[in-house]
Amino acid sequence: MPRAKLTTKKLAQRIDMHYFKRPHPFRRWRTWLSILLPALAIVWLAWAGITRNDRVYSSGKMSAGHAVLAARCGECHVKQVTSFSAKPSDQACRSCHDGPTHHANQLFMPNCSSCHAEHRGHRRLAATADANCTQCHANLRTVGAPTQFANHIEGFGSAHPEFAALRPGSVDPGTIKLNHAVHMKAKLEGPNGPVQLDCDDCHRPAASNAAWRFGSAQPATNPVPGKFDPPSRVSARDYMAPISYANNCIGCHTLQFDKRFKESVPHDTLTIVHAFVVQKFQQYIGAHPGELRVVGPGRNLPQQPLPPAVRVLTPQEWVGERVAESEQLLWRKTCAECHSLTFSAAVQLPAVAKSNITTRWFSYAVFSHEDHRFLKCIECHIGAAKSRETADILLPSIQTCERCHHAGQEAAESRCFECHTYHDWSKEKPVKGMLTISQSRHGS
Repeated sequence: MPRAKLTTKKLAQRIDMHYFKRPHPFRRWRTWLSILLPALAIVWLAWAGITRNDRVYSSGKMSAGHAVLAARCGECHVKQVTSFSAKPSDQACRSCHDGPTHHANQLFMPNCSSCHAEHRGHRRLAATADANCTQCHANLRTVGAPTQFANHIEGFGSAHPEFAALRPGSVDPGTIKLNHAVHMKAKLEGPNGPVQLDCDDCHRPAASNAAWRFGSAQPATNPVPGKFDPPSRVSARDYMAPISYANNCIGCHTLQFDKRFKESVPHDTLTIVHAFVVQKFQQYIGAHPGELRVVGPGRNLPQQPLPPAVRVLTPQEWVGERVAESEQLLWRKTCAECHSLTFSAAVQLPAVAKSNITTRWFSYAVFSHEDHRFLKCIECHIGAAKSRETADILLPSIQTCERCHHAGQEAAESRCFECHTYHDWSKEKPVKGMLTISQSRHGS
């Protein structure tokens, strides 16, 4: 029997149009919750106002550097008469740490809170987004005299120029004659037999307390002079200690000047060296007056033997001759092996060129050897083992860094803040009552 066909009207008549008028448990709970929840929120806010608990209005936890201010909202959120909300102002930030400007010619000065966003958990405030940097450096415009900086950088892997120290025409300003290839070769002849030098024998963070293998037995301080000390960095571990004769050279390159003495001359100015040599010979001839009688070399001629010439010198003459001989050895051979000396007939002592050893190559960037300690030195300083010229700059190029620091989830961190700081800390002027960079460490 065929099934009766239902029309739209008949289907509509089967729908109960008054279902919502009948009571239902869900609707009762919805009504009560819509009344109770706002009431509880009002009571909670009223109680927070009575107890003066401002933390209920916080959008999240403070960073580690500002955790001490978690219950002192008024330190940053300074209330203003003409404003309803108490937004953090630059004035509140500068009351503790007044960061100098980035550059005197900059057009745009961002607010502190636009780059260092708080209430986002225990994150580093210095870990700013690249957008904070590229808002200017993607199309760099300045006022006043033009700058020498690249004007279009969108990131480390996008039109970032080569490091300044490695650009064409750059040379090492140091005058110390050092051949890395010779020092790194196998079975290098040392004072006590063949040795194999390692990078660690000369290049080591200043915080290292280990004894230098070819250094002096006396402990030496390892300062790390630099143009500035950026925050968030412990420079004693991040940067290498300056090379010094006492720490790195004295074990192989002694400064002996005469076979009569075991001592070497001090590694100091030539005036001090000259005074030392004169004093040693004066003391020696006072204890050995018999050496004032100097016997010259034999003068035997065919069929006419002659006795050797004998001279008796005064102590002053003897000291003068011995000093002249020793200083010829020092100036022309020993010192000249590493230093550049200029001789003049009008001056008794030669002039020594300043060593000019660069203690910090990246003056405007932050680098940490501590963070890269899992790498071998030769992996980054590729040309060190083959370098024969003092003028060679053996820093890793930007292509070397991009092998790890590139785009992608598997890559190492490559955001701007990893290498650059916004504030020019070399121009910081400490103000009485304010925290210094090392005390505030607000980027840590």
